[in-house]
Amino acid sequence: QSTGTLIAVSRYAGATFVPPSVFARGIGWQGISIILDGMCGTLTGTAASVENCGLLALTRVGSRRVIKISALFMIFFSLFGKFGAILASIPLPIFSALYCVLFAYSAAAGLCFLQYCNLNTRRSKFILGISLFLGLSIPQYFREFETFYGFGPAHTRSLAFNVIVNVIFSSPATVAAILAYLLDCTHLYWEPHVRRDRGWLWLEKFKSYRHDGRSEEFYALPYGMSRYFPSL
Repeated sequence: QSTGTLIAVSRYAGATFVPPSVFARGIGWQGISIILDGMCGTLTGTAASVENCGLLALTRVGSRRVIKISALFMIFFSLFGKFGAILASIPLPIFSALYCVLFAYSAAAGLCFLQYCNLNTRRSKFILGISLFLGLSIPQYFREFETFYGFGPAHTRSLAFNVIVNVIFSSPATVAAILAYLLDCTHLYWEPHVRRDRGWLWLEKFKSYRHDGRSEEFYALPYGMSRYFPSL
């Protein structure tokens, strides 16, 4: 979720593709925040917000200053219960409609990257079609199996293993991503034209943080923190 959100945010913010070192930096900071969550006794960890990505696309405001001010407002208003009551009084259909728009923008950001692939080849069509079809079919099978039998298809003596497998294969996005990645790395991989058709040539220039001069503009840390947490 966080990786996909970072890519979508860079897309809607008009930034260059996220370099691997920036990915590592973001996931590292997220790991530290999850450790702090556990120390504070929270029920869930921390992840990048897909809703905020859709909000960025909707408002076209990608300034860090806006995020800082919004965070201060949230901290301030959290001290007053009346403000929380106002938010809780918003009807659920309004939230549902808003979520439909925000998640649609986030999904569209991922589909936009297909423009760098050659969709005229049979290989690309096969990978795209089988990933979308099985990405919807396999989770549906897992859900119906659990509804009918009361447990998932993975039903062994290890409860942890059962939960991991059933949760992963009940997520359409996860199943589609796994299938697309495996097929992209194996199907006709030895053909000379595949590297060009996959769109990897477009990503080559973003492998290094220093390769593109705009990376410093988009991904530099504020308050001089880039000196202590440099990107490669």
